[in-house]
Amino acid sequence: MRVDNNQRIDTLINQLDLSDHIALFKQFFSRENSLYIEGDQELHYRYIKALDAIEFKAPPKVADFTNSKLHLKKQGVLPFEQIFEIIKVVRYFRYFKNKNLEGIIGEWMEKFVIEEKFLEVEKYFTHDGKFDENLDETLFGLSARIKEHKANISSSLKRLTSSQKISPYLIDTQVHLVNDEECLLVRGGFNHVLKGAMIGRSSSGGFYVSPDIILKTKEQIRYINEEREAIFYTYAKEFSSKFAELLPFINFADKEFTKFDNYQARVLFAKSRDLQLIKSKKDAKIILEGFIHPALHHAKPIHVDFSKNILMITGVNAGGKTMLLKSILSAAFMAKYIIPMKLNEHKSHIGNFKQVLAIIDDPQNVKNDISTFAGRMQEFSKIFEHKDALVGVDEIELGTDSDEAAALFKVILDELILKGHKIVVTTHHKRLAALMADRDDVELMAAIYDEQNRMPTYEFMHGIIGKSYAFETASRYGISNKIVQEAKILYGDNSEKLNLLIERGSQLERELKQKHKKVDEKLQELEVKERDLKEERIQIFEELQREKNALKESYKIAIDEAKNAARAGDMKAIHRAMNEANKKLPPEKKEKVNQHVEFKVGENVKYHSKKGVIIAMKDKNEAIVEVDGMRVRVKTSQLKHTQIIKQKPTTDVKVNVQRRAGLKCDLHGMRAEEATEVLDKFISDALINGWDEVIVYHGIGTGKLSYAVKEFLKAHPKVKKFEDAPQHLGGFGAKLVTL
Repeated sequence: MRVDNNQRIDTLINQLDLSDHIALFKQFFSRENSLYIEGDQELHYRYIKALDAIEFKAPPKVADFTNSKLHLKKQGVLPFEQIFEIIKVVRYFRYFKNKNLEGIIGEWMEKFVIEEKFLEVEKYFTHDGKFDENLDETLFGLSARIKEHKANISSSLKRLTSSQKISPYLIDTQVHLVNDEECLLVRGGFNHVLKGAMIGRSSSGGFYVSPDIILKTKEQIRYINEEREAIFYTYAKEFSSKFAELLPFINFADKEFTKFDNYQARVLFAKSRDLQLIKSKKDAKIILEGFIHPALHHAKPIHVDFSKNILMITGVNAGGKTMLLKSILSAAFMAKYIIPMKLNEHKSHIGNFKQVLAIIDDPQNVKNDISTFAGRMQEFSKIFEHKDALVGVDEIELGTDSDEAAALFKVILDELILKGHKIVVTTHHKRLAALMADRDDVELMAAIYDEQNRMPTYEFMHGIIGKSYAFETASRYGISNKIVQEAKILYGDNSEKLNLLIERGSQLERELKQKHKKVDEKLQELEVKERDLKEERIQIFEELQREKNALKESYKIAIDEAKNAARAGDMKAIHRAMNEANKKLPPEKKEKVNQHVEFKVGENVKYHSKKGVIIAMKDKNEAIVEVDGMRVRVKTSQLKHTQIIKQKPTTDVKVNVQRRAGLKCDLHGMRAEEATEVLDKFISDALINGWDEVIVYHGIGTGKLSYAVKEFLKAHPKVKKFEDAPQHLGGFGAKLVTL
């Protein structure tokens, strides 16, 4: 089944002209991999996007581990080459782990814990996979002996080349290496002066000869190499034994590298060609914005909204209908396999389909021994075996009478939709398009033709049936004007008018349905808004009633507590109860102050209920106002302009106000700076209202607030005296102030 599925995918890739694109993509794999990543595609896409956000070097090319793991499982001995393939993977993961990445990539790399046994093997291999003989004393000595023997061979051969006896037979004086054998290149007749074994012939007719004088040295080298190979085998056996014990870790690394290879190939391929990574969504809608098929060069970007069940593409021959169909199917295929493509990823939306099926090629050939139409019927019958697929059919009426085909294919398309298929169809015949045009689940697109320049534009318009422009296309491709004109006469004006009526009628019908749909949607939207407003009004009224009842109840409780405290004669309890009651009241709405209002010296203003004149400005936020002969410092936010006629207040007016105690200012819990500001305003208000004695509560606490209050009262020009309050009014925690 897997082989058949791979063959089907390969066939589809060829049909959609994606072969070159996929071949380029596969070059980024470290080892051969399937296009589809097994498992949760949403999770895979998260890893791919996280990997796309960082910079990293590509992994090395790595061989498949299947045979190596099988040998280890059977306690076999792996050659150094296979051992190093495993080491390469682990080293790459260590490189990634050492980047100390955050997020899901960092969490993934934390899973790789390399055991000490693995490090004991890894240390024997250099970065390019060579066995490090310096770590073994015996091997190091053997390598030194081989170098010595090779140096002797080189010296012997150089002596021969300088020999007067042999020099006439030498073609050159170089030492050649043929089949890993050192030799000299000589002419014919050399056997009279040089004894040795002939290794080969040169293209010029010379002989490559290995002299006998170096045979003994070469034999010694061979013995040393056999000894080295025996040592290498011992190491390979030891390494394989340790890797057999580490087989679970190797299986894990192999599996994770396969997954990582799929991720990095997509990321690096996308970066190399400025492509976008997009994954299919969990629906069947397709919206392509700025899509360019990878097989096209300098192509116009495609803009398609294919949200309905059927997309029918009509219009001019050679106008790009087939390429549009292939583009839609290609985008769905690449999104399904998360293969990078060129499009606007933020404005595009590609649904998910179990399969992507295409009926594009003409099945008629000598080998098939079948007609075009019969072959098409065979392909349609196979589509009925599937469900929930994206199906593309190019030139749907190909191979039979278009009128008969229109009726047949309308019924076929209806049945395919019942099976959950989404279908893209191209045709240059109008009969089928006219039959389907009035349906809500059908989207029409027409290839646009430039009649002035008599050539297609390779652009498309939604919602209309396009003309085929057969006569214009024939002229463009070399058919004489005489033949084309005779064909037009034979075709007749009535047929042309009929086609125009079909096109115009279909267009008007679709426009009318669209208008009706918009009106219905607007009415529905208004009904929803009206219903929401009614519900909101009821909710606000009910909430208001609940708030009012809750406030009444809480205030009643607080007042009752204050009354009970009053009956007991406890002043502190009375103040606490009144404060709690006031807290239950709704917050006082502060008047919004116009930030643009400015005050100037000499302007008439109103401060609370008193009218006065600004006599000085500290800054734009604070002024000194003369009110009833007294000067007070106030915030400009507390002032209002007034239009009264300016009058100089008399200073000899005496206000006889009855001496009243019990007017209080509670500064508990305030900072010194805040308390002095509140106290300043309180004393100003008291003076304006004619009060000559007030009480200030500051508490005992740490004494800082008490000290600040004393200092402020000492410095205030309107404070005649102050003293600690009586015990029943707060004692040391309050001040009785005379103004």
